[in-house]
Amino acid sequence: MSDIPEGQYYTKEHEWIRVEGDEVVIGITDHAQDALTDIVYIELPGEGETLADMDEFAIVESVKSASPIFAPLAGEITAVNEALEDTPELMNTDPYGEGWIVKMKLENPSAVESLMSAADYKSEIGE
Repeated sequence: MSDIPEGQYYTKEHEWIRVEGDEVVIGITDHAQDALTDIVYIELPGEGETLADMDEFAIVESVKSASPIFAPLAGEITAVNEALEDTPELMNTDPYGEGWIVKMKLENPSAVESLMSAADYKSEIGE
């Protein structure tokens, strides 16, 4: 069973979104990192980039495949987890903590309510 924390939002593309004040933190879910297996590289975006809904903003490479990461909602990237450049495996070992990918300021903060809850995501992945 995947770890799917309550109080966060999820997407069909297996990203999680946590609201922290006027920003959101985005990463890949435990389910996604498990499917990818050992993550060996991530191509990170630049701080200050503006993204539309579902824009690709990163690529995660594992020993198995390369997978794009999409912005669940429109906004501006306010921080990038530079630690992932040297230790991309943080997405495997701590996907909801040290393995976060970016922080964003959303164009429409209430849009997070259109995303899946933990229970919805559990249903989505069949758990």
